[in-house]
Amino acid sequence: MNFFRAVGRGLVVVAIIAAGCIELMVRRPKTRMERAEWLNRVCRRAIRLLGVEVRVEGRFPESGALISNHLSYADIVVLASLHPCVFVSKVEIASWPVVGWMTTMAGTVYVARGHGGSAMKARAGMQAALDAKVPVVFFPEGTTSNGSGLLKFHSGLLGQVMEGGAAVRVAFLRYSLTADNGPGVSVSEDVCWGDRGMGEHVFKFLGLRGVCATVRFAEEPIAFSRVGLHRKEAAVEARAAMAALGGVAIEMDVPANTR
Repeated sequence: MNFFRAVGRGLVVVAIIAAGCIELMVRRPKTRMERAEWLNRVCRRAIRLLGVEVRVEGRFPESGALISNHLSYADIVVLASLHPCVFVSKVEIASWPVVGWMTTMAGTVYVARGHGGSAMKARAGMQAALDAKVPVVFFPEGTTSNGSGLLKFHSGLLGQVMEGGAAVRVAFLRYSLTADNGPGVSVSEDVCWGDRGMGEHVFKFLGLRGVCATVRFAEEPIAFSRVGLHRKEAAVEARAAMAALGGVAIEMDVPANTR
């Protein structure tokens, strides 16, 4: 039954978190790369023990910025399992019990969304990671979607990494279910994070069989149309590049007052 599967995997998650905390306290990683490598090990372990299949098309960039569509909290685990990296995340996560401490120790750069200048304040942390040759990953949609398309991109973080001279590469995530999970179960509702509360959704997700994540990486960084492109225009071009990579149709946004 899915209920017992979810309970069993929930215990596995608790064990993974406990083991990760112990490793942090024993090894005490100091550099950004060491912390990113710790997160990579924890996430690879989680993917393996939870039975999630990850298919990769292309190559995770060794440095620079990586932007991806955002479907679920599982996106972070999937991407981090593929390569050491640093994520940019909402500042609220820092206050979560245990998980907040772990994300902070992993080198996460926090951004206070909805506050003026938040992206600029996050720039120092992103630049430090980029200077250390650790890829910086963020989700320009700013929130999760059901996978049917792409939400409008926020331009703040993108503008900051571009001003720092970092190459920006695109990834596209897609989930599927390769096993029958019964009537009423779908990727858009039970894998992607929709309207359910997080606790309810996590429990449902842990009970699923045959979860498969496919990650496609662009071969080259985004070739923006010109040097010095305004961040809002860059966000439009980045969204188009991601849509093309994922093969999804979008309505193009036309940024105003950018010249």
